[in-house]
Amino acid sequence: MSTDAPVRRETPPIPPRTGFLLRLLPAGTYAGRARVLVERSVLVQRKAWLAVVSGFTEPLFYLFGLGYGFGRLVGDVVGPTGEPISYVAFVAPALLAAAAMNGAVYDATFNIFFKFKYAKLYDAMLATPLGPLDVAIGEISWALIRGAMYAGGFLAVMLGAGLLASPWALLALPAAVLIAFAFAAVGMACTTFMRSWQDFDLVQLALLPMFLFSTTFFPITVYPGFLQFVVKCFPLYHAIEIMRALCGGFVDLSILAHLSYFLVMIAVGTVVAARRLGKLLLS
Repeated sequence: MSTDAPVRRETPPIPPRTGFLLRLLPAGTYAGRARVLVERSVLVQRKAWLAVVSGFTEPLFYLFGLGYGFGRLVGDVVGPTGEPISYVAFVAPALLAAAAMNGAVYDATFNIFFKFKYAKLYDAMLATPLGPLDVAIGEISWALIRGAMYAGGFLAVMLGAGLLASPWALLALPAAVLIAFAFAAVGMACTTFMRSWQDFDLVQLALLPMFLFSTTFFPITVYPGFLQFVVKCFPLYHAIEIMRALCGGFVDLSILAHLSYFLVMIAVGTVVAARRLGKLLLS
Protein backbone atom coordinates (compact mmCIF):
# COMPACT_ATOMS: atom_id res chain seq x y z
CA MET A 1 0.00 0.00 0.00
CA SER A 2 1.35 3.42 -0.94
CA THR A 3 2.27 5.72 1.92
CA ASP A 4 2.91 8.81 -0.23
CA ALA A 5 -0.47 10.42 0.37
CA PRO A 6 -0.08 14.12 1.27
CA VAL A 7 -0.39 14.98 4.92
CA ARG A 8 -2.93 17.67 5.64
CA ARG A 9 -1.77 20.15 8.24
CA GLU A 10 -4.37 22.12 10.11
CA THR A 11 -4.08 25.22 12.23
CA PRO A 12 -4.26 24.15 15.90
CA PRO A 13 -7.34 25.26 17.83
CA ILE A 14 -7.09 28.38 19.95
CA PRO A 15 -7.31 27.76 23.69
CA PRO A 16 -10.26 29.48 25.40
CA ARG A 17 -8.02 31.46 27.73
CA THR A 18 -6.67 33.62 24.85
CA GLY A 19 -10.06 35.25 24.35
CA PHE A 20 -12.82 35.17 21.80
CA LEU A 21 -11.45 38.08 19.74
CA LEU A 22 -8.86 35.90 18.01
CA ARG A 23 -11.63 33.57 16.80
CA LEU A 24 -13.27 36.37 14.86
CA LEU A 25 -10.60 36.14 12.14
CA PRO A 26 -11.32 33.53 9.43
CA ALA A 27 -8.58 30.93 9.49
CA GLY A 28 -8.14 30.93 5.70
CA THR A 29 -7.22 34.62 5.40
CA TYR A 30 -3.83 36.20 6.01
CA ALA A 31 -5.14 37.76 9.21
CA GLY A 32 -6.67 34.45 10.23
CA ARG A 33 -3.42 32.54 9.85
CA ALA A 34 -1.45 35.33 11.50
CA ARG A 35 -3.62 35.16 14.61
CA VAL A 36 -1.52 32.28 15.96
CA LEU A 37 1.41 34.69 16.33
CA VAL A 38 -0.77 37.09 18.30
CA GLU A 39 -1.90 34.17 20.47
CA ARG A 40 1.72 33.18 21.11
CA SER A 41 2.67 36.74 22.06
CA VAL A 42 -0.26 36.95 24.48
CA LEU A 43 0.79 33.74 26.21
CA VAL A 44 4.48 34.72 26.37
CA GLN A 45 3.92 38.29 27.57
CA ARG A 46 1.48 37.09 30.23
CA LYS A 47 4.52 35.80 32.11
CA ALA A 48 6.41 39.07 31.59
CA TRP A 49 3.60 41.49 32.30
CA LEU A 50 5.79 43.72 34.48
CA ALA A 51 8.12 44.44 31.54
CA VAL A 52 5.11 45.29 29.38
CA VAL A 53 3.57 47.60 31.98
CA SER A 54 6.89 49.37 32.63
CA GLY A 55 6.79 50.92 29.17
CA PHE A 56 3.61 52.77 30.13
CA THR A 57 5.29 54.68 32.94
CA GLU A 58 7.75 56.74 30.86
CA PRO A 59 5.20 59.17 29.35
CA LEU A 60 3.59 59.53 32.78
CA PHE A 61 6.91 60.73 34.22
CA TYR A 62 7.14 63.33 31.46
CA LEU A 63 3.52 64.36 31.99
CA PHE A 64 3.85 64.98 35.73
CA GLY A 65 7.47 66.15 35.68
CA LEU A 66 7.28 68.54 32.74
CA GLY A 67 3.57 69.03 32.12
CA TYR A 68 2.68 69.94 35.69
CA GLY A 69 6.08 70.82 37.17
CA PHE A 70 7.76 72.78 34.38
CA GLY A 71 4.36 73.93 33.14
CA ARG A 72 3.91 76.13 36.23
CA LEU A 73 6.95 78.13 35.11
CA VAL A 74 5.88 78.31 31.48
CA GLY A 75 2.23 79.26 31.87
CA ASP A 76 -0.02 79.20 28.82
CA VAL A 77 1.21 78.44 25.30
CA VAL A 78 -0.28 78.96 21.85
CA GLY A 79 -2.69 76.17 20.86
CA PRO A 80 -3.21 74.65 17.39
CA THR A 81 -5.59 77.42 16.30
CA GLY A 82 -3.77 80.31 17.98
CA GLU A 83 -5.69 80.44 21.26
CA PRO A 84 -3.83 80.13 24.60
CA ILE A 85 -4.01 76.77 26.38
CA SER A 86 -2.32 75.45 29.49
CA TYR A 87 1.08 73.87 29.02
CA VAL A 88 -0.03 70.49 30.39
CA ALA A 89 -2.96 70.43 27.95
CA PHE A 90 -0.47 71.15 25.17
CA VAL A 91 2.00 68.44 26.19
CA ALA A 92 -0.41 65.61 27.14
CA PRO A 93 -1.69 64.77 23.60
CA ALA A 94 1.90 64.74 22.34
CA LEU A 95 2.90 62.26 25.04
CA LEU A 96 -0.14 60.17 24.11
CA ALA A 97 1.17 59.94 20.54
CA ALA A 98 4.66 59.13 21.84
CA ALA A 99 3.23 56.33 24.02
CA ALA A 100 1.64 54.71 20.97
CA MET A 101 4.90 55.07 19.05
CA ASN A 102 7.15 53.66 21.77
CA GLY A 103 4.95 50.66 22.54
CA ALA A 104 4.88 49.66 18.88
CA VAL A 105 8.47 50.44 17.91
CA TYR A 106 10.24 48.71 20.78
CA ASP A 107 8.25 45.52 20.30
CA ALA A 108 8.68 45.59 16.52
CA THR A 109 12.45 46.08 16.71
CA PHE A 110 14.22 44.57 19.73
CA ASN A 111 11.83 41.66 20.30
CA ILE A 112 11.51 40.74 16.64
CA PHE A 113 15.28 40.91 16.13
CA PHE A 114 15.80 38.41 18.95
CA LYS A 115 13.19 36.05 17.52
CA PHE A 116 14.68 36.36 14.06
CA LYS A 117 18.43 36.19 14.72
CA TYR A 118 18.77 34.13 17.89
CA ALA A 119 15.62 32.17 18.69
CA LYS A 120 15.21 31.25 14.98
CA LEU A 121 11.47 31.30 15.63
CA TYR A 122 10.48 32.30 12.12
CA ASP A 123 12.41 29.47 10.49
CA ALA A 124 10.19 27.03 12.38
CA MET A 125 7.05 29.01 11.54
CA LEU A 126 7.74 28.92 7.80
CA ALA A 127 7.84 25.11 7.99
CA THR A 128 4.09 25.33 8.74
CA PRO A 129 1.32 26.75 6.51
CA LEU A 130 2.40 30.24 7.63
CA GLY A 131 4.09 32.41 5.03
CA PRO A 132 6.26 35.56 5.31
CA LEU A 133 3.23 37.85 5.01
CA ASP A 134 1.46 35.92 7.80
CA VAL A 135 4.49 36.39 10.04
CA ALA A 136 4.72 40.09 9.22
CA ILE A 137 1.01 40.70 9.87
CA GLY A 138 1.04 38.67 13.08
CA GLU A 139 4.04 40.39 14.61
CA ILE A 140 2.92 43.84 13.50
CA SER A 141 -0.53 43.13 14.99
CA TRP A 142 0.93 42.33 18.40
CA ALA A 143 3.18 45.40 18.28
CA LEU A 144 0.21 47.66 17.52
CA ILE A 145 -1.80 45.98 20.31
CA ARG A 146 1.00 46.83 22.73
CA GLY A 147 1.13 50.40 21.48
CA ALA A 148 -2.65 50.66 21.81
CA MET A 149 -2.47 49.39 25.41
CA TYR A 150 0.04 52.11 26.31
CA ALA A 151 -2.06 54.75 24.58
CA GLY A 152 -5.27 53.50 26.22
CA GLY A 153 -3.73 53.65 29.69
CA PHE A 154 -2.37 57.13 29.09
CA LEU A 155 -5.72 58.25 27.70
CA ALA A 156 -7.38 57.06 30.92
CA VAL A 157 -4.93 59.20 32.93
CA MET A 158 -5.76 62.21 30.74
CA LEU A 159 -9.46 61.63 31.29
CA GLY A 160 -8.99 61.48 35.05
CA ALA A 161 -6.92 64.68 34.98
CA GLY A 162 -9.54 66.54 32.94
CA LEU A 163 -7.27 66.98 29.92
CA LEU A 164 -9.81 65.82 27.33
CA ALA A 165 -11.70 68.92 26.23
CA SER A 166 -13.81 67.59 23.36
CA PRO A 167 -16.05 64.65 22.37
CA TRP A 168 -13.61 64.16 19.49
CA ALA A 169 -11.33 62.56 22.10
CA LEU A 170 -13.40 59.38 21.71
CA LEU A 171 -11.53 58.87 18.43
CA ALA A 172 -8.12 59.26 20.08
CA LEU A 173 -7.79 55.54 20.84
CA PRO A 174 -8.61 54.38 17.26
CA ALA A 175 -6.16 57.01 16.04
CA ALA A 176 -3.53 55.65 18.45
CA VAL A 177 -4.09 52.16 16.99
CA LEU A 178 -3.47 53.53 13.49
CA ILE A 179 -0.33 55.32 14.66
CA ALA A 180 0.96 52.22 16.44
CA PHE A 181 0.22 50.12 13.34
CA ALA A 182 2.28 52.46 11.17
CA PHE A 183 5.27 52.58 13.52
CA ALA A 184 5.14 48.81 14.04
CA ALA A 185 5.14 48.14 10.30
CA VAL A 186 8.06 50.47 9.60
CA GLY A 187 9.89 49.25 12.71
CA MET A 188 9.66 45.64 11.62
CA ALA A 189 10.76 46.52 8.10
CA CYS A 190 13.83 48.31 9.49
CA THR A 191 14.60 45.38 11.80
CA THR A 192 15.03 43.07 8.81
CA PHE A 193 18.05 45.19 7.80
CA MET A 194 19.70 45.01 11.24
CA ARG A 195 22.88 42.93 11.44
CA SER A 196 23.70 43.06 15.16
CA TRP A 197 22.60 44.61 18.44
CA GLN A 198 24.93 47.56 17.79
CA ASP A 199 22.71 48.60 14.90
CA PHE A 200 19.96 49.37 17.37
CA ASP A 201 21.85 52.50 18.36
CA LEU A 202 20.42 53.83 15.10
CA VAL A 203 16.90 53.19 16.44
CA GLN A 204 17.61 55.40 19.45
CA LEU A 205 19.28 57.94 17.17
CA ALA A 206 16.02 58.20 15.23
CA LEU A 207 13.52 58.03 18.12
CA LEU A 208 15.11 60.40 20.63
CA PRO A 209 15.49 63.47 18.37
CA MET A 210 12.05 62.81 16.90
CA PHE A 211 10.57 62.70 20.41
CA LEU A 212 12.30 65.90 21.50
CA PHE A 213 11.83 68.04 18.39
CA SER A 214 8.47 66.97 16.89
CA THR A 215 6.66 69.78 18.77
CA THR A 216 6.25 67.50 21.79
CA PHE A 217 7.18 70.22 24.29
CA PHE A 218 6.93 73.44 22.29
CA PRO A 219 5.03 74.72 19.24
CA ILE A 220 6.52 74.51 15.76
CA THR A 221 6.61 78.29 15.49
CA VAL A 222 9.82 78.38 17.58
CA TYR A 223 11.71 77.00 14.56
CA PRO A 224 12.85 79.01 11.53
CA GLY A 225 11.07 78.23 8.26
CA PHE A 226 13.46 75.60 6.84
CA LEU A 227 13.52 73.67 10.13
CA GLN A 228 9.74 73.71 10.26
CA PHE A 229 9.73 71.84 6.95
CA VAL A 230 12.16 69.25 8.35
CA VAL A 231 10.06 68.73 11.48
CA LYS A 232 6.92 68.26 9.38
CA CYS A 233 8.60 65.29 7.71
CA PHE A 234 8.80 63.43 11.05
CA PRO A 235 6.04 60.83 11.51
CA LEU A 236 5.70 61.69 15.19
CA TYR A 237 4.87 65.29 14.25
CA HIS A 238 1.83 64.06 12.30
CA ALA A 239 0.84 61.78 15.18
CA ILE A 240 1.01 64.70 17.62
CA GLU A 241 -1.06 66.91 15.32
CA ILE A 242 -3.76 64.22 15.17
CA MET A 243 -3.86 63.79 18.93
CA ARG A 244 -3.90 67.53 19.66
CA ALA A 245 -6.74 68.01 17.20
CA LEU A 246 -8.83 65.19 18.71
CA CYS A 247 -8.13 65.83 22.38
CA GLY A 248 -8.61 69.59 22.11
CA GLY A 249 -11.45 69.63 19.61
CA PHE A 250 -9.46 71.44 16.89
CA VAL A 251 -10.53 69.08 14.09
CA ASP A 252 -10.53 70.26 10.46
CA LEU A 253 -9.81 68.75 7.05
CA SER A 254 -6.05 68.90 7.60
CA ILE A 255 -6.36 65.84 9.84
CA LEU A 256 -7.01 63.76 6.70
CA ALA A 257 -3.53 64.58 5.41
CA HIS A 258 -1.99 63.45 8.69
CA LEU A 259 -3.99 60.20 8.62
CA SER A 260 -2.96 59.57 5.01
CA TYR A 261 0.68 59.83 6.07
CA PHE A 262 0.22 56.84 8.37
CA LEU A 263 -1.74 54.82 5.81
CA VAL A 264 1.25 55.12 3.48
CA MET A 265 3.59 54.07 6.31
CA ILE A 266 1.44 50.99 6.98
CA ALA A 267 1.38 49.91 3.35
CA VAL A 268 5.09 50.45 2.72
CA GLY A 269 6.22 48.96 6.04
CA THR A 270 4.10 45.81 5.75
CA VAL A 271 5.14 45.10 2.15
CA VAL A 272 8.85 45.68 2.84
CA ALA A 273 8.79 43.60 6.03
CA ALA A 274 7.07 40.66 4.29
CA ARG A 275 9.40 40.73 1.29
CA ARG A 276 12.53 41.04 3.41
CA LEU A 277 11.44 38.16 5.65
CA GLY A 278 10.74 36.03 2.60
CA LYS A 279 14.12 36.85 1.10
CA LEU A 280 16.05 36.20 4.31
CA LEU A 281 14.25 33.07 5.45
CA LEU A 282 13.40 31.34 2.20
CA SER A 283 16.54 32.00 0.19
